[in-house]
Amino acid sequence: MRILGIDPGMAIVGYGLIKFYNDEYELETSGSIQTSKNLSDSERLLEIYNDLSTIVEKYKPDCAAIEKLYFFKNQKTIIPVAEARGVILTVLQKYGIDAYEYTPIEVKQVLTGYGRASKKEVEQMVKYTLSSDALPKLDDTVDAVAIAICHSRNLSLK
Repeated sequence: MRILGIDPGMAIVGYGLIKFYNDEYELETSGSIQTSKNLSDSERLLEIYNDLSTIVEKYKPDCAAIEKLYFFKNQKTIIPVAEARGVILTVLQKYGIDAYEYTPIEVKQVLTGYGRASKKEVEQMVKYTLSSDALPKLDDTVDAVAIAICHSRNLSLK
Protein backbone atom coordinates (compact mmCIF):
# COMPACT_ATOMS: atom_id res chain seq x y z
CA MET A 1 0.00 0.00 0.00
CA ARG A 2 1.20 3.49 -0.84
CA ILE A 3 0.27 6.12 1.73
CA LEU A 4 0.73 9.84 1.16
CA GLY A 5 1.26 11.71 4.43
CA ILE A 6 0.54 15.45 4.39
CA ASP A 7 1.39 18.17 6.90
CA PRO A 8 -0.73 21.14 5.75
CA GLY A 9 0.27 24.78 5.82
CA MET A 10 0.01 27.91 3.74
CA ALA A 11 3.76 28.60 3.55
CA ILE A 12 4.90 24.96 3.56
CA VAL A 13 3.01 21.76 2.86
CA GLY A 14 5.13 18.79 3.83
CA TYR A 15 4.51 15.47 2.11
CA GLY A 16 5.91 11.98 2.32
CA LEU A 17 4.91 8.88 0.38
CA ILE A 18 5.63 5.57 2.03
CA LYS A 19 5.24 2.06 0.69
CA PHE A 20 3.93 -0.29 3.34
CA TYR A 21 3.82 -4.06 2.70
CA ASN A 22 4.05 -6.94 5.19
CA ASP A 23 5.20 -4.63 7.98
CA GLU A 24 8.04 -3.36 5.75
CA TYR A 25 8.40 0.38 5.17
CA GLU A 26 10.04 2.28 2.36
CA LEU A 27 10.09 6.02 1.87
CA GLU A 28 9.37 6.43 -1.84
CA THR A 29 9.51 10.21 -1.96
CA SER A 30 9.16 13.23 0.27
CA GLY A 31 9.42 16.96 0.00
CA SER A 32 7.53 20.18 0.42
CA ILE A 33 5.37 22.59 -1.48
CA GLN A 34 6.58 26.06 -0.53
CA THR A 35 4.65 29.18 -1.41
CA SER A 36 5.90 32.74 -1.40
CA LYS A 37 4.45 35.19 1.10
CA ASN A 38 4.69 37.78 -1.70
CA LEU A 39 1.78 36.06 -3.46
CA SER A 40 -1.87 36.57 -2.60
CA ASP A 41 -3.57 33.86 -0.57
CA SER A 42 -5.55 32.73 -3.62
CA GLU A 43 -2.34 32.43 -5.67
CA ARG A 44 -0.69 30.42 -2.89
CA LEU A 45 -3.69 28.10 -2.62
CA LEU A 46 -3.68 27.56 -6.37
CA GLU A 47 0.02 26.69 -6.22
CA ILE A 48 -0.69 24.12 -3.49
CA TYR A 49 -3.55 22.72 -5.59
CA ASN A 50 -1.44 22.44 -8.75
CA ASP A 51 1.67 21.05 -7.07
CA LEU A 52 -0.23 18.47 -5.01
CA SER A 53 -2.18 17.43 -8.12
CA THR A 54 1.14 16.80 -9.89
CA ILE A 55 2.41 14.71 -6.96
CA VAL A 56 -0.80 12.64 -6.84
CA GLU A 57 -0.79 12.09 -10.61
CA LYS A 58 2.86 11.02 -10.58
CA TYR A 59 2.87 8.71 -7.54
CA LYS A 60 -0.77 7.50 -7.45
CA PRO A 61 -1.10 6.87 -3.70
CA ASP A 62 -3.69 4.37 -2.48
CA CYS A 63 -4.77 6.67 0.33
CA ALA A 64 -3.67 9.78 2.19
CA ALA A 65 -3.27 10.77 5.82
CA ILE A 66 -3.39 14.44 6.75
CA GLU A 67 -2.86 16.35 9.96
CA LYS A 68 -6.13 17.39 11.53
CA LEU A 69 -6.58 20.81 13.10
CA TYR A 70 -7.89 20.62 16.62
CA PHE A 71 -6.11 23.39 18.49
CA PHE A 72 -3.78 26.10 17.36
CA LYS A 73 -1.46 28.22 19.48
CA ASN A 74 -0.95 30.84 16.80
CA GLN A 75 -4.35 32.33 16.00
CA LYS A 76 -2.91 34.26 13.04
CA THR A 77 -2.15 31.07 11.11
CA ILE A 78 -5.21 28.93 11.83
CA ILE A 79 -7.33 30.36 8.98
CA PRO A 80 -4.62 30.05 6.28
CA VAL A 81 -3.81 26.50 7.42
CA ALA A 82 -7.51 25.61 7.34
CA GLU A 83 -7.76 27.05 3.83
CA ALA A 84 -4.74 25.02 2.71
CA ARG A 85 -6.30 21.89 4.23
CA GLY A 86 -9.45 22.57 2.24
CA VAL A 87 -7.47 22.75 -0.99
CA ILE A 88 -5.55 19.59 -0.10
CA LEU A 89 -8.75 17.68 0.69
CA THR A 90 -10.24 18.93 -2.60
CA VAL A 91 -7.27 17.53 -4.58
CA LEU A 92 -7.56 14.18 -2.81
CA GLN A 93 -11.30 14.05 -3.48
CA LYS A 94 -10.77 14.98 -7.14
CA TYR A 95 -8.50 11.98 -7.61
CA GLY A 96 -10.66 9.62 -5.56
CA ILE A 97 -8.09 9.18 -2.79
CA ASP A 98 -9.49 8.39 0.64
CA ALA A 99 -8.19 10.83 3.25
CA TYR A 100 -7.72 9.96 6.91
CA GLU A 101 -7.11 12.62 9.54
CA TYR A 102 -4.96 12.48 12.66
CA THR A 103 -4.20 15.07 15.30
CA PRO A 104 -0.55 15.66 16.27
CA ILE A 105 -1.25 13.98 19.63
CA GLU A 106 -2.61 10.88 17.86
CA VAL A 107 0.46 10.70 15.61
CA LYS A 108 2.82 11.01 18.59
CA GLN A 109 0.84 8.42 20.56
CA VAL A 110 0.93 5.89 17.73
CA LEU A 111 4.62 6.41 16.90
CA THR A 112 6.10 6.78 20.37
CA GLY A 113 3.45 5.56 22.79
CA TYR A 114 3.25 9.04 24.33
CA GLY A 115 0.96 11.79 23.01
CA ARG A 116 3.20 14.59 24.26
CA ALA A 117 6.43 13.25 22.75
CA SER A 118 8.98 15.75 21.49
CA LYS A 119 9.75 16.35 17.81
CA LYS A 120 13.10 14.62 18.39
CA GLU A 121 11.39 11.49 19.74
CA VAL A 122 9.06 11.39 16.74
CA GLU A 123 12.03 11.81 14.39
CA GLN A 124 13.81 8.91 16.09
CA MET A 125 10.78 6.66 15.62
CA VAL A 126 10.49 7.67 11.95
CA LYS A 127 14.18 6.77 11.48
CA TYR A 128 13.67 3.47 13.29
CA THR A 129 10.53 2.59 11.32
CA LEU A 130 12.19 3.38 7.98
CA SER A 131 15.46 1.67 9.04
CA SER A 132 17.30 4.79 7.92
CA ASP A 133 19.39 7.50 9.52
CA ALA A 134 18.64 9.84 6.63
CA LEU A 135 15.55 11.95 7.13
CA PRO A 136 14.19 14.85 5.11
CA LYS A 137 15.58 18.19 6.28
CA LEU A 138 12.33 20.07 6.90
CA ASP A 139 10.29 19.35 10.04
CA ASP A 140 7.12 19.65 7.93
CA THR A 141 8.29 16.81 5.70
CA VAL A 142 9.30 14.60 8.64
CA ASP A 143 5.88 15.29 10.17
CA ALA A 144 4.20 14.23 6.92
CA VAL A 145 6.13 10.95 6.91
CA ALA A 146 5.17 10.41 10.57
CA ILE A 147 1.49 10.95 9.67
CA ALA A 148 1.76 8.33 6.90
CA ILE A 149 3.40 5.85 9.30
CA CYS A 150 0.68 6.56 11.86
CA HIS A 151 -1.98 5.65 9.32
CA SER A 152 -0.17 2.44 8.31
CA ARG A 153 -0.12 1.34 11.93
CA ASN A 154 -3.81 2.07 12.31
CA LEU A 155 -4.44 -0.11 9.23
CA SER A 156 -2.42 -2.90 10.82
CA LEU A 157 -4.73 -2.91 13.83
CA LYS A 158 -7.84 -3.53 11.72
